[in-house]
Amino acid sequence: MSTNAIVYLVPGVAILALVYGLMRIRWVQDQDPGTERMQLIGKWISDGAMAFLAREYRTLALFVVLVAVILGFANASVGASQNTNGLIALSFVLGAFCSALAGYIGMKSATSANMRTAAAARIGLNEALQVAFAGGSVMGLAVVGLALLGLGSLLLLFLRMYPEAINGGDPTMLVLNLLSGFSLGASLIALFARVGGGIFTKAADVGADLVGKVEEGIPEDHPLNPATIADNVGDNVGDVAGMGADLFESYIGAIISSMILGAAWFGGLEAAKEGAGLNAVLLPLLVAVIGVVASIFGFFFVKTKEGGDPQQGLNRGTFSAGVLMVIGTIGAIKMMVPESGVTVVDIISGENTYQWWGIAVAVVAGLISGISIGMITEWYTATERSPVESIVTSSRTGHATTIIQGIAVGMNSTTLPVLVISGAILVAFHFAGLYGIAMAALGMLSTIAIQLATDAYGPIADNAGGVAEMSRLGRDVRARTDKLDAVGNTTAAIGKGFAIGSAALTALSLTAAFLTKMNGEVNIDAANPYVLVGLLIGCMLPFRFSAMAMLAVGNAAQDMIQEVRRQFNEIPELRPALAAANRAESEERDPTPEEAKIIHAADGKADYSHCVEIATGAAIKKMMAPGVMAVMAPIVIGFISVDMLGGLLVGVTISGVCLAIFLSNSGGAWDNAKKQVKDEGHDKWGSEHEEMHKSTVTGDTVGDPFKDTAGPSLNILIKLISVVAMIIAPVLYAYHFPG
Repeated sequence: MSTNAIVYLVPGVAILALVYGLMRIRWVQDQDPGTERMQLIGKWISDGAMAFLAREYRTLALFVVLVAVILGFANASVGASQNTNGLIALSFVLGAFCSALAGYIGMKSATSANMRTAAAARIGLNEALQVAFAGGSVMGLAVVGLALLGLGSLLLLFLRMYPEAINGGDPTMLVLNLLSGFSLGASLIALFARVGGGIFTKAADVGADLVGKVEEGIPEDHPLNPATIADNVGDNVGDVAGMGADLFESYIGAIISSMILGAAWFGGLEAAKEGAGLNAVLLPLLVAVIGVVASIFGFFFVKTKEGGDPQQGLNRGTFSAGVLMVIGTIGAIKMMVPESGVTVVDIISGENTYQWWGIAVAVVAGLISGISIGMITEWYTATERSPVESIVTSSRTGHATTIIQGIAVGMNSTTLPVLVISGAILVAFHFAGLYGIAMAALGMLSTIAIQLATDAYGPIADNAGGVAEMSRLGRDVRARTDKLDAVGNTTAAIGKGFAIGSAALTALSLTAAFLTKMNGEVNIDAANPYVLVGLLIGCMLPFRFSAMAMLAVGNAAQDMIQEVRRQFNEIPELRPALAAANRAESEERDPTPEEAKIIHAADGKADYSHCVEIATGAAIKKMMAPGVMAVMAPIVIGFISVDMLGGLLVGVTISGVCLAIFLSNSGGAWDNAKKQVKDEGHDKWGSEHEEMHKSTVTGDTVGDPFKDTAGPSLNILIKLISVVAMIIAPVLYAYHFPG
């Protein structure tokens, strides 16, 4: 395939993904939105989510402009001598804009689908699954569509400006350096989306859980709970916009780092096959295109039947997309890489000859490792599996043992994912060098459209359960939404494990791209005191970052708890309605006409909007400090010593990956332990059930900032630090090695 064909194919497929996403969201909006009350609740959730996003983006816009000016000036100052210029600022702004727009589109779709999923659950399980998954698929399609459209458009622009880049050498590196700004823009938005969204969702969740469940004995989604709307809003800002921005960043980082490392293969390809052009540089884009088509194909396999397992339907779609992607990728690699192989000299392994099938092995290794990490994560976090069972058992002896067991489960869960990631790295490096590691990261992320669709499905199903509860649709409907939500909890946990694994490989490939840009001048030798200090600081940063995120949640949650308590004490209609609802719930019956009258009198009395405002204000205020620290750390360290920066990149990746797995899996295990105890109820645990439930709610509350704030945000931290290092490499080289 010619260079021009690939360059034009990328934005073409991106537009296809966006058009199909538009068709999906229109189909969702054509579905029954439910009763008037369901539509009102859906509007509350949507208004809160979009208000948060608008305020967050206004805050970030000033930061983006400031960074763009500094980035453009710094790169213009070193100029052509370092194969860069001020146009990198354009790429940066476009990357930030595309990431933010993808979050907006995904949030709009999710908040439109939640009440319609609840309405469809009145008909059947498959009908509800189709609406929830369609809503989630828009997020996946928006991410891949805008990522490839932005990147492809920039590539077209820069190749027209610098047509000599098609011949390799310095012009090629100039174009790739300019493209890397797109990755930094995506990373910056991702960090604040993850941290800000995580603070919001967990402040609301903790307030709804502790006051609603523990103190007042009502479900978090109960209409009498003042924090319930904020809790449902938080599901969207954290697990839709936040996760979308996270994987948008990983996706772009994997593509761009593999393109930069592919430039090292360029000479070998030219020598082996006349007219090979930028094949190694453009191959990552072609793999991404194949992944988009495979994901759209997989969407059609997602279905279930009444009483069936929605997880099987989601798995069928994901595996179908994966198989098609592997077949297509192998064909693309065989077409793009010479049969005789490529001889490459890279900065670590020296001179080696690699075959086309070696790159294919690396891509498949990345895909298999991603699936494996997801399965391992499911084992450690799913209900009725031994890790969660152990937490359920420990809850019989109180809150402390529940916490201890959950921490132990989280620590144990780091072993297998680390071994899987390590295996993927070694296999990819053995068969295709540093380029293979980058392609393995891309292989893991190639079907991101359907992977993100299954992840975004989770908060939509969760919201649907909240809408059903608040609208009092009955036990049958709530049973269907609970079944979808239980699968959503598993897909969320798998998605977090997948995001961590992809972050590890992406960060490593970005680090390799940084070393390549530094022309071998960075020596990561642990005997070097500068490298050792960098390693230590790098290992420390994830802990400091996590502490800042969790303290932000804790402070915001305190304000939320006080507000919920105030409303219960000061709004006169809430207490009688609460007592009536609790009587009916404890006796497992519908309210009597008299109780229903009392409960109905409290409708709309709770001040949901004030709780949303508290969570929004806390998230916007508290997200800035950890974000600035993540951006400034590699810059400051880099100007002290490039060897120290090399150590920092290694340290933050190792520490961040392990800590992220621990936090995410312990939090997921606590969450499902709570759900298992609730589902098993008095029938299994008898008189112990009430205290066990309180203990597991405490565990879940501790785990909330673990799994939804600190853990996921660490993915961004390790990638952002690596992206910043890669971006500033030309400036650092000019500073430390003038002339």
